[in-house]
Amino acid sequence: MAMAVAHHRENSSGSGSSINKHLDAGKYVRYTAEQVEALERVYAECPKPSSLRRQQLIRECPILSNIEPKQIKVWFQNRRCREKQRKESSRLQTVNRKLTAMNKLLMEENDRLQKQVSHLVCENGYMRQQLHTVNASATDASCDSVVTTPQHSLRDANNPAGLLSIAEETLAEFLSKATGTAVDWVQMPGMKPGPDSVGIFAISQSCSGVAARACGLVSLEPAKIAEILKDRPSWFRDCRNLEVFTMFPAGNGGTIELVYTQTFAPTTLAPARDFWTLRYTTTLENGSLVVCERSLSGSGAGPSAAAAAQFVRAEVLPNGYLIRPCEGGGSIIHIVDHLNLEAWSVPEVLRPLYESSKVIAQRMTIAALRYIRQIAQETSGEVVYGLGRQPAVLRTFSQRLSRGFNDAINGFNDDGWSILNCDGNEDVIIAINSSKSLSSTSNPANTLSFLGGVLCAKASMLVQNVPPAVLVRFLREHRSEWADFNVDAYSAASLKAGTYAYPGMRPTRFTGSQVIMPLGHTIEQEELLEVVRLEGHSLTQEDAFLSRDIHLLQICSGIDENAVGACSELVFAPIDEMFPDDAPLLPSGFRIIPLESKPSDTQDSLTTNRTLDLTSSLEVGPATNNAAGDSPCQNTRSVLTIAFQFPFDSHLQDNVATMARQYVRSVISSVQRVAMAISPSGLCPGVGPKLSPGSPEALTLAHWISQSYSFHLGAELLKSESLSGESVLKNLWQHQDAILCCSLKSQPVFIFANQAGLDMLETTLVALQDITLDKIFDESGRKALCSDFPKLMQQVSLRQKNAFVFLFLPCIFGR
Repeated sequence: MAMAVAHHRENSSGSGSSINKHLDAGKYVRYTAEQVEALERVYAECPKPSSLRRQQLIRECPILSNIEPKQIKVWFQNRRCREKQRKESSRLQTVNRKLTAMNKLLMEENDRLQKQVSHLVCENGYMRQQLHTVNASATDASCDSVVTTPQHSLRDANNPAGLLSIAEETLAEFLSKATGTAVDWVQMPGMKPGPDSVGIFAISQSCSGVAARACGLVSLEPAKIAEILKDRPSWFRDCRNLEVFTMFPAGNGGTIELVYTQTFAPTTLAPARDFWTLRYTTTLENGSLVVCERSLSGSGAGPSAAAAAQFVRAEVLPNGYLIRPCEGGGSIIHIVDHLNLEAWSVPEVLRPLYESSKVIAQRMTIAALRYIRQIAQETSGEVVYGLGRQPAVLRTFSQRLSRGFNDAINGFNDDGWSILNCDGNEDVIIAINSSKSLSSTSNPANTLSFLGGVLCAKASMLVQNVPPAVLVRFLREHRSEWADFNVDAYSAASLKAGTYAYPGMRPTRFTGSQVIMPLGHTIEQEELLEVVRLEGHSLTQEDAFLSRDIHLLQICSGIDENAVGACSELVFAPIDEMFPDDAPLLPSGFRIIPLESKPSDTQDSLTTNRTLDLTSSLEVGPATNNAAGDSPCQNTRSVLTIAFQFPFDSHLQDNVATMARQYVRSVISSVQRVAMAISPSGLCPGVGPKLSPGSPEALTLAHWISQSYSFHLGAELLKSESLSGESVLKNLWQHQDAILCCSLKSQPVFIFANQAGLDMLETTLVALQDITLDKIFDESGRKALCSDFPKLMQQVSLRQKNAFVFLFLPCIFGR
């Protein structure tokens, strides 16, 4: 019995020692500061080292020699876990701060709406009471008119005391609009607030002028936000110039400024606007920073009359920015824009553009908040751009393209522009600038001064039943439908070498294909910056191995169909393949602005599903009555403005002007055809089906086949009356002869066949490109056909649209 107990104790002692030994091998290791420092250095280089790397670490670091490799592995696992937890904790804290601030903003918005409801209820009760006392109502109305007379117009704006009084009144009125019930705000259509939205947006419902409001959370300090917003030309693309004439301190620590601002006109058919305003910057008792602004009375105030001769003086009603700091960093910002754009000064058809709060919201209010959010994300490093370009450089490219395009549309005299031989009846306006030079502020070596100057051909037209976003996307993605690549080549060659030549002097064949390379985009991708490469090849043997590619720097904006009131633009400029940050730019492009429909517009006399020259509608006068069954879809209208710039030498001015006018007319014709082709069929049920469901590319191909046949054989493929509209594709498809179309490549590839051609080959349009020539030719016929291709290529004279004709070879087979 005693022996058994002793044996049991020995076994227990042995097993306990093995357990203790196992625990010692896996027990927690307490690292010294030197060991942690050595491990941290390795972690910074490689957070997840391999087994060999850990063993190498033990050999190279004597202070780690007493630690097992498995324990070092565990240390790295724990270190990665702690890093992940730290990042997640930081992210959650940031999200929590944003949600807390957004919740505060929504609660304030809810309080404001409750006050507005109470105010409306009181007004409703008051109006009911007045209905019973008509005489008292008239007396009250007269009293109200005395009370609501603007007091700032009666005060002296020529001394600091009077300006300070106006500034305090402006501050009070602005705050009542930003956080009070002075304006009946309604939610901006299509801009619902949410976790991923930029902010809360609203527009005015019944106030005088046009007004918009935005609220949002921005991860920048108030002083930085105020600095950005006061620099209006940096974010407001329509701002031409902002000049502070006078600045003096106010008694409460703020500043008062007298500011003169010039803005561009969005189209060629309306004058530009200018503003003479008082801007007041101050800090409230709760620490909020306020920048408010309003117009000073008197149309003669501001700079000299000569400087403002090309502008219509518009009015800024009390508006501005309220910026409140948030706990933990960042700011809550309230933006209010309230303007009277003097719509009487523009043609009747354009007045909806100047009376729409949605347009002001998109162009100014929402743009300001988006720009600040963009700067905040770039500052935090959240934005990554392509081709190694810095965000500020890409932003500058976008601003230069937009400003150059606005300069071309407006053509101000003080910039050196003058109209060339215009009698007022021309559909295309030709303006020249003999003093134009494409300068670079950072590198004078890149400045290009042209011997003749720059010529601009521009026009405006009315587009109906086509959403601006859809049309701009098509113009961007299908450049071959409207552009002449040889004109692009002329502009590119002029900018590269400073040499001037008429288009067509350098024989080049363009494949019609383009490659779009993105550079960057804004946070909601409402604007894209990209480089476009147009592929071309030389036709001369001595230049056979030289690339004739053309590169364009391009911005595309307004491609979201759900953005109500948004302007759509496609602006581009030729650049060198390795364009520097300060490359000279000569922008051209398109701008499409939607015209907000009114109930009275249902009686508009414009033809349904048509695009018109806008100048033809200016003399129509009041709208006439339509038939009772007209569809309201004809009210979907937009203003399309086209402007193309060309450098020229003095002795080629007339030639370039003629070419530019013809080219812009050709572009207008192409855009009209494209707009009719892509107009949504369901938009106007009463119009009926189109003659052909074919795409714009198919219609263009049908025209090119007819032109090529006529050029080579001297006979018409289709009757002249069959070439109008979309009937050309229908007649070509139903032609009694088999028609096959081959592209000019190293080996001919079939790209089109009509119904008779498909029947002859016993195939379909989908399988057409898979058919080789041995299906229809014998060996001698195939050699003869291929031998003719180089001869045709050498005979090509690329002049305007003829450049497209030789890109394919139609083959006609009789029955």
